[in-house]
Amino acid sequence: MYKLEQKGLLPEQMLAVLPVFMAKIERLADLLGLALADYQADHIALRVNDWETAEQLHQAWLAYGTEWSTNEINGRPIVVIGFDQPLSCGPWQIEALELPYPGDKAYPQEGWEHVEFVIPSPAADTEALKITLDEAFPQLAGQWDELAGKGIKVKASSPSGEKERLSNPTYAFKHDGVCIKLHPHSLKAVIESEGE
Repeated sequence: MYKLEQKGLLPEQMLAVLPVFMAKIERLADLLGLALADYQADHIALRVNDWETAEQLHQAWLAYGTEWSTNEINGRPIVVIGFDQPLSCGPWQIEALELPYPGDKAYPQEGWEHVEFVIPSPAADTEALKITLDEAFPQLAGQWDELAGKGIKVKASSPSGEKERLSNPTYAFKHDGVCIKLHPHSLKAVIESEGE
């Protein structure tokens, strides 16, 4: 655990910097024209660059919750831990942590990386999800073409685990070292679909 402490990645260190991270998330939401206060902040994700750190974090965070799943996505394990006590951040109660084991991409900064919000929708693909987002957030609808000019990277994807039955298309918006992801279903619902 010494290595985690050195990197500032112990759960208690991560929780201490959570308000600063969430303030950046809220600034990005404002920039995008996303009024997210009434939507579920489904889970929070962190990123690390080496396998040993991921293994140590995996064990350390189990003191705060229960492992919901470990799923192979894009060739690496992604662990989901449901918190015993949801993380309280502003108007949100975040119920789960996503911990991807590292792939071949190195992150400039290890630690909190994104928060995913549930925007309820029957959308089964990214085109349908974009329509939902345009309806839910008129301010975003008018500025898709301007986002790159503001330094915001946008990525549409349909990630899926091998056992998932529920389609969960996602839009990711990255800026200033943080990322907001929007999708129609919670991680819990997607995990539950695996057993169907």
